[in-house]
Amino acid sequence: MPAKVKYDLVDGLKAKLSKSKAVFVGEYRGMTVAQSTMLRAKVREAGGELKVAKNTLFAIAMKEAGLAALPESMMAGPNIYALCYDDPVAVAKVLKEYANDKSQKAFILKGGLLESQQLDLNQLMALADLPSKDVLRGQVVRTIAAPISGLVNVLAGTMRNFVTVLAQIKDKKEESAA
Repeated sequence: MPAKVKYDLVDGLKAKLSKSKAVFVGEYRGMTVAQSTMLRAKVREAGGELKVAKNTLFAIAMKEAGLAALPESMMAGPNIYALCYDDPVAVAKVLKEYANDKSQKAFILKGGLLESQQLDLNQLMALADLPSKDVLRGQVVRTIAAPISGLVNVLAGTMRNFVTVLAQIKDKKEESAA
């Protein structure tokens, strides 16, 4: 490849990496075009993007973007890189689901980088098992709202009991007047 094209590729990758929250690496040896197109679409829906690049050019782009280098074992072979722009957990879920799909044997998930933290395969799988951002937000809201709703129930119960006592006093007075 001419040097100018390589520099342009590295600059493009560096720009994408600077916007990315995480980078996940997988080997795609033997994937068909239909399989890679389907995987690209799923990753795009999850807020990411798949890039195929030479490992050396990708390593240079990562270095220039200020990201930690990935280990040599992860950078060997024909790799596809998943860049996560939104929720890394959602992209990790898609990649894990596809890697564990029994109908395909071509895609092998290797690991990645979450912000500055290097992830091996086990850590990436654990990340994929986490709930999504929306689920976590719902859990936090429920946790915050639980004491408040308990207080409202206690206060409402006191008022209910007070109204019940007044109604019983009224009924007794009506019985004694009759």
